[in-house]
Amino acid sequence: MSIPPEAEHSTSFPSVYSAQDRHDAPSTREPVFTVEDVSVAYSGQPALRNVTLDIYERHITAFIGPSGCGKSTFIRCFNRMNDLIPGAAMTGTLLYHGEDLYADDVDPVEVRRLIGMVFQKPNPFPKSIYDNVAYGPSVLGMKDDLDGRVEHALRQAALWEEVKDRLKRSALGLSGGQQQRLCIARALAVEPEVILLDEPCSALDPIATASIEDLMHELKQSYTLVIVTHNMQQAARVADLTAFFTVEVRDDGHRIGTLVEYDGTDRIFTNPSDKRTEEYVTGRFG
Repeated sequence: MSIPPEAEHSTSFPSVYSAQDRHDAPSTREPVFTVEDVSVAYSGQPALRNVTLDIYERHITAFIGPSGCGKSTFIRCFNRMNDLIPGAAMTGTLLYHGEDLYADDVDPVEVRRLIGMVFQKPNPFPKSIYDNVAYGPSVLGMKDDLDGRVEHALRQAALWEEVKDRLKRSALGLSGGQQQRLCIARALAVEPEVILLDEPCSALDPIATASIEDLMHELKQSYTLVIVTHNMQQAARVADLTAFFTVEVRDDGHRIGTLVEYDGTDRIFTNPSDKRTEEYVTGRFG
């Protein structure tokens, strides 16, 4: 798929976003993703209903909400990972720089190169540290200066100094936090624009979590990041914008996720416009 050159357009944040928030934002910023009325169902059973929002470039956007509210289902829409789940179906419109990600002529493999993903549990390949990072570029034919690509990705992931003398050793020998940063380096090595992170710190200790959060702050200077997290303190620490999802339970017990509110992170946590958001962030439910 062809991607237009990056440009600053006169696309304003939603009016509820305050420029006085701690996570300041310029008055204009191009939406990387435009989501309109997106719903997802598994084998005909709705899991997520009617989500509409924009994701803005070089910002960190967090999705929060109770278990079963569709956060992970939603984040997988952005790089078509749900395509790999039998029976999954999405309706609505999801544009990437104005192009329909689900058009017939769009290659999902190219989508996943441009929109990388890091999962909840670190999942390094049973290969060397070097081969983990080099794998994606090699498969995609990006073999020019492979050593340089590997080093650059490891530096971006703040891991180079820790592993530069043991690149040929197994990645499985790294600590959990190092493995997660290696997975981030692996995603960066294929030169994406967007990085999706689905609960990237849930399996990590507080020190490793702080390292990943510091890394996210660094990466947003060059990348657009979207994170799913159950940790509200984490969302408050790292995100510029936060979307709160909740779950509706039908009479038959079936659970459907819905978007309640999307706003600047400080507003979500200190002055939300919906009572359900306030009850969740203050710990009264969820």
